[in-house]
Amino acid sequence: MVFAARKLATAEDLLALDDSVAAEVLAGEIVHKAAPSGAHSMAQSALGFQLGGPFHRRGGGGAPGGWWLLSECDVELAAHDVVRPDWAGWRRSRVPEPPRERPVRAVPYWICEVLSSSNARTDLKLKLGLYHRHRVGHYWIVDPERETLTVHRWSDAGYLVSMVAARGEVVRAEPFEAIELRVGLLFGDDPDDPASGS
Repeated sequence: MVFAARKLATAEDLLALDDSVAAEVLAGEIVHKAAPSGAHSMAQSALGFQLGGPFHRRGGGGAPGGWWLLSECDVELAAHDVVRPDWAGWRRSRVPEPPRERPVRAVPYWICEVLSSSNARTDLKLKLGLYHRHRVGHYWIVDPERETLTVHRWSDAGYLVSMVAARGEVVRAEPFEAIELRVGLLFGDDPDDPASGS
């Protein structure tokens, strides 16, 4: 008996879906993303708030700048691997124009995923290997349940954990070490509360 080869999904299959459907292509399979929880959305928004102002700009005037930072955009790493990270960043020195296409085909230098119960295994295992193979320089994991930020740095042998920071800490996290990041703000701390770090 002869079986037809399974058709592996590509970016074209994602583009054919209704715009309201959040999905990725992982190893040729369409994987739907569950709607985020409040904790997930809060962490994702707070991270953009802390990084966006200082970095999503040309730089100068006291701000480091030098990045394009995009949330929830499709990124094609390979024909059958199209991800939609919670945050992705490209250095403007490498990507001079803002990524506008769908999917974006330039590999990000930094990716951050915020864990949810529905995606933790994918983000911690499958995507860790996928991002390493495509030489994403830094991979951050924000875990709302454990209230931690884990920073991975690319190396030939695999990702190295360069930092694990918890709520209440103020850190300088690669590759955004030009500023202090208040970890507690990712998990609901008020910016005016001294207990969240200053």
